[in-house]
Amino acid sequence: MAIVVETRVRELFPEGIRLGSDAIEGLDQIVKDLIKKAVMRCEANGRKTVRKEDF
Repeated sequence: MAIVVETRVRELFPEGIRLGSDAIEGLDQIVKDLIKKAVMRCEANGRKTVRKEDF
């Protein structure tokens, strides 16, 4: 399941900068890893709510 929406990412790129076909896959994996780490930190602190400081 993909987390990152390619059209939204493309909106952030300045004109003239292209997005490689594999870039979204790489970014998607980074986001998934960040979420996993945030959940682990949240649980380690005895909470069930992920907060911005968990990232």
